[in-house]
Amino acid sequence: MEKLKALFRPTDMTEGAPWKRILMFSIPLLIGNIAQQLYNTVDSIVVGKFVGDNALAAVGSAGPLLNMLLVLFVGISAGVGIMVSQYFGAKDREQLSNTIGTAITMTAIASVILMVAAPPVIRSILQMLNTPETILDDCTAYLVILMYGIAGMAYYNILSGILRGMGDSFSALIYLLIATVLNIILDLLFVAVFHMGVAGVSLATAIAQAVSSAFCLYKLMNMRTIFDLGRKQLKMSKPLVRQVISLGLPSGLTQAIFSSAMIIVQSLTNSFGEMFIAANVIVMRVDGFAMMPNFSFGMAMTTFAGQNVGAKKMDRVTKGAKQGTLMAVICSTVITGTILIFGKYLMGIFTDTAELVDMSVYIMRILAVGYIAVAVTQSLSGVMRGAGDTMTPMWISLLTTVVIRVPIAYGISYLTRTPELPFGRFECIAISLLMSWVIGAVLTSLFYKAGKWKKKVLSMEE
Repeated sequence: MEKLKALFRPTDMTEGAPWKRILMFSIPLLIGNIAQQLYNTVDSIVVGKFVGDNALAAVGSAGPLLNMLLVLFVGISAGVGIMVSQYFGAKDREQLSNTIGTAITMTAIASVILMVAAPPVIRSILQMLNTPETILDDCTAYLVILMYGIAGMAYYNILSGILRGMGDSFSALIYLLIATVLNIILDLLFVAVFHMGVAGVSLATAIAQAVSSAFCLYKLMNMRTIFDLGRKQLKMSKPLVRQVISLGLPSGLTQAIFSSAMIIVQSLTNSFGEMFIAANVIVMRVDGFAMMPNFSFGMAMTTFAGQNVGAKKMDRVTKGAKQGTLMAVICSTVITGTILIFGKYLMGIFTDTAELVDMSVYIMRILAVGYIAVAVTQSLSGVMRGAGDTMTPMWISLLTTVVIRVPIAYGISYLTRTPELPFGRFECIAISLLMSWVIGAVLTSLFYKAGKWKKKVLSMEE
C-alpha cells in the first residue's frame, strides 16, 4: 500500500542512479502521451468510420492551426515547468508557491483572451490556407468548439506540467487515462448515436480535457505540505511573470514557428487534394505514437536537469543526459520498427479505402529513420531547457522548420511538376520533414557538446 502511495508523490530526481530516475519518470509520461494521442486518434477513427474520409480530412486540416492557437499556453507551460523543477530541487517553498499561483492566474487570463478572440477569425484563416470547400464547414466547427472549451485543455497542460516539474508524472497519467476513456465514450455517443459529426468529436474532447484539468487541480490543492496556494500566491508577481515569459517565450515561439511552417506546408498539402490530405492525417496519427518515446524522454530530461541544476549537481546532469538519450534512441528504434512491420494494419484502422491505406504506408516508410533522429533532438533539447537555455532549441527549430523544411518541400514540388502532376509529387511533404528532423538532430548534438547551455545555469545562480 505504501509503495502505491509513493507513486503519487513528488519524486526527488537529485538522488539515485540517473537512468533509473529518468526511466521511472518517463514510463508514466510515455503511457500518458500515448493516452493523449488517443484523443486525436479516436477522433479520427470515429470520424473516418462513421462520417467519411472528407470529415477525416477536416479534423486533420485543423491540426496546424489549432497548434498555432495554443502557442500562448505552450510558452506558459514551458516556463512554469522549468521554474517549478528548479525551485523544487532547491527546496525553495516560497518561490515554488508563488510560481504555481502565478501560473494559474496567467492561464485564466490567456484562456479568456483566446476564447473571445479566436472563434470569429477561424473560418477566414482556413480560407486563406486554401482549405477545400468540401471540408471547410467541418474544419471550422471543429476548431470553434475547441476554442470555446479552451480553458480545460489549457489548465490540464499547465497543471500536469507543474506536477511533472515536482517529479509526479503518475498522478497526471491517471487523470489523463480517466479523461481518455471518457473521451472515447463521448465520441461514440455524440457521433455514432447522436450523429453530431465533427462537432461531436470536438465537444467530446473539450469535455474530457476539462475533467482531466479538474483532477489535476484537486491533486494540487491537496499538496499543501510542499507549497502554499492562497490569495497571496494567486496574485501575479511581476518578477515571476517576467521570468515565466523569458523562459517560456522561446518554447512558445518554437511552437509558433513549427505551427507556421506546418500551416505554410498545409497550403501545399491541400493542393494535392482530399485523398492526400486524408492520408496525411492517418500518417500524422500514427506518427504521434512513433513520437511518444521522444517527447516523453524529452520532458523527463527537462525535469531531471531542472531539479539537478537547482541542487547544483551539474556532473549528474551530464551523466543523466547520456543515459537518457541512449534509452530514448533504443525505445524509438523499437517502436518505429514495429510500426513499419505492422503499418498496413495500423493504417487500416482509420479507413476501409485501400488506396488511402497504401499511400499512408508509403509516406510512413519515408519518414521512418527520422523518428530516431528526433529522439536525440528531444532528449538533448530537454536537458538544455531544464538548465534554463530555451533559446538554443528555439533557433534550431527556426532553422530546421522554416529555413530548411519549407524551401525543400516547395522546391521538390516545383522540380517534379509535370502536365499530369501540376503541383509536383506529394512525396515532397515527407522528404522535407525527414531532412529537417535529421539536420535538427545533428545541430542539437553539436550545440549540446559545445556546452554554452551550462552558462545559463551560472547566470541563474548569480
